[in-house]
Amino acid sequence: MAVKDEQQQPPLHILFFPFPAHGHLIPIADMAALFAARGVRCTILTTPVNAAIMRSAVDRANDAFAGTDSPTIDISVVPFPDVGLPPGVENGTAIKSQGDRGKFFEAAQLLREPFDRFLIDNRPDAVVSDSLFPWSVDAAAEHGVPRLAFLGSSMFALSCVDSMLRNNPLATVPDDPDALVSLPGLPHRVELRRSQLMDPTNQAEHWGWAFFEGLNAADQRSFGEVFNSFHELEPDYVEHYRTTLGRRAWLVGPVALATKDMAGRGTDALSPDADNCIEWLDMKPAGSVVYVSFGTLTSFSPAELHELARGLELSGMNFVWVIGAACPDSSEWMPEGFAELVAHGDRGFIIRGWAPQMLILNHPAVGGFLTHCGWNSTLEAVSAGVPMVTWPRYADQFNNEKVIVELLKVGVSIGAKDYASFVEAHEVIGGEVIAESIGRLMGNGEEGDAMQKKAKALGDKARSAVEGGGSSYNAVGRLIDELTARRSSVKVGEK
Repeated sequence: MAVKDEQQQPPLHILFFPFPAHGHLIPIADMAALFAARGVRCTILTTPVNAAIMRSAVDRANDAFAGTDSPTIDISVVPFPDVGLPPGVENGTAIKSQGDRGKFFEAAQLLREPFDRFLIDNRPDAVVSDSLFPWSVDAAAEHGVPRLAFLGSSMFALSCVDSMLRNNPLATVPDDPDALVSLPGLPHRVELRRSQLMDPTNQAEHWGWAFFEGLNAADQRSFGEVFNSFHELEPDYVEHYRTTLGRRAWLVGPVALATKDMAGRGTDALSPDADNCIEWLDMKPAGSVVYVSFGTLTSFSPAELHELARGLELSGMNFVWVIGAACPDSSEWMPEGFAELVAHGDRGFIIRGWAPQMLILNHPAVGGFLTHCGWNSTLEAVSAGVPMVTWPRYADQFNNEKVIVELLKVGVSIGAKDYASFVEAHEVIGGEVIAESIGRLMGNGEEGDAMQKKAKALGDKARSAVEGGGSSYNAVGRLIDELTARRSSVKVGEK
């Protein structure tokens, strides 16, 4: 490999610049570990609160590198810009209102100054920056540093976004939330309800149509894009993205498999319930437990929580349910008799706080995952060979549901219809619908059995992709070689 062949040259240096939200921080930490294991010097630029979130994962990766030739991963900490948010509010999980969200996005864009300063002082050989920092492509270019974009979405989802932005198919569809919208120019027929798509008339400064047009344009001007995905997962969209859209892309995932640490990814403060949960799972039959978790940004109303609890009870399945710290008090939503289901651990186990998701998904007792379809969670389930019940809420999640249910056929849709942000209200889905969806996946019927088999086969492919000679392993090597060759050519040109 080029990095190790050039003995007189220092290691290639890549700066990673993640957006300050758990779903963006965690894969960047994993990706840095993946590149560091191949001899690349990696630095992550972030703010104090977000550095603390990533610190334990980075420290564990560095511990694993001890006694090897791999350079350690560094975290460079810069202050979070003061825009009037309360002290310590530096991460998307802490945002509770639309007003605070606007300030948060304003602060994120003000990180350009420390980003510029790092490039001037350290001259990295490349930058992997979040697509939500569209200005970073021009900032990097000003300093002669190639920028690689990373959004943490699937190639399918970004192909759908590109189709939306190019064609605006909503313009010819009736203003009816149930009207079907076909996205043109894709390898498969893709239809979504109008209510499941971002509204192009929404010109909100920080999350509207114009904002995504800017993101897409900046990514296209970049040196290329890296994806937390693997070729075997979405081969038609790899070809579409590279050939039809003409975009340079490297698929390097699932990056969660870059580390053997399945317990503490993304936190140094696991829920005190975590250890007891694994012991509880150890006592359950193989494939008998549905794992329920909706990520760090999703919130539920008391009415939704009530129906979800009813659905778990009606399903008859064992369950592990992760409830976030911002969940309303149980007196507002818990159905009568539900507390008894979890009080003695006979049917259910509730985790309050941060759960060791990879550890749970890889436990033999888990046979299904009720998920919001965030791409990190989707890939973690794929890697573990676990099929899914899909309940998307916003962002790329309705597109990811299409991947799970229609392309891969490893999931059952719960029937969510409305695209709404993490601070907006959603339609309440009844407990009977939830129970039926879980039953279709895990009820030992022909449909569920077929999904279980496909999910396990897909898990084998995911693990093979990141091993020596696998598609993602080779993609990392090609990218390192290309960046190393570029560095050498630049130095020759400077002589």
